[in-house]
Amino acid sequence: MGFVVVATWTAEPGKEEVVRDAIEKLTPASRAEPGNQFYQAYQDPSDPSVFRLFEIYGDEEAYAAHGASPHFAEYGLGQAIPVLAKRERAFYETIG
Repeated sequence: MGFVVVATWTAEPGKEEVVRDAIEKLTPASRAEPGNQFYQAYQDPSDPSVFRLFEIYGDEEAYAAHGASPHFAEYGLGQAIPVLAKRERAFYETIG
């Protein structure tokens, strides 16, 4: 089974490009993680301040490793998250 994360990041007004830049840098490194099965970010065309990240990991430990990775520290925690107005996460497990 896969461990699924659906994250919604809402940028503070005027910080959309900072968040987008961080996601663009975070994506290839996250996809290269051994426990990552899928990683795709989206920007809402009707509200460009809203970004959604859809992630699938082999298990919860692989997701924890993602959160502890140097690239997440630099681009997630260091660049994007400080300029978010709101950060939401939901967790699921795949079926079958």
